[in-house]
Amino acid sequence: MISPAASGRKACRISGATILADLRARDRLIVALDLPTVEGARALAARLGPTVTFYKIGLELVMAGGLDLARELAGAGKKIFLDMKLLDIENTVERATRNAAAAGATFLTVHAHDAKALRAAVAGRSGTGLEILGVTVLTNLDANDIRQQGIAESV
Repeated sequence: MISPAASGRKACRISGATILADLRARDRLIVALDLPTVEGARALAARLGPTVTFYKIGLELVMAGGLDLARELAGAGKKIFLDMKLLDIENTVERATRNAAAAGATFLTVHAHDAKALRAAVAGRSGTGLEILGVTVLTNLDANDIRQQGIAESV
């Protein structure tokens, strides 16, 4: 990933993570289009109109045709967060990342516990403005689930 300093972007550190601080205030609200159909998601985006500039599209909606919706929204000037949590062999992750960038995505999630997948995503985003977000723990996991994965840290 290009460092914020090298790209001329402002950044701040929070809990050890570098966060880009140059997002406009109105872009900091990301509306989750967690709906089962493209039609429902499109209707919600239409109702919100210019009030919202950033949308999250997850795996369920992508599988229902949401990548076309992502292209449509990006074409209308909206920012897109594709919450895909990619984890696959390197070639697949790299090509999927290229497709996410081509669809106009601003952010894409990748499982962070696989360094090869992360490197492949970084390679796939090369030359684009796509930012890769590493997912370390899914939100539905509890302390017992984490222990079963061999992680002794508290949740």
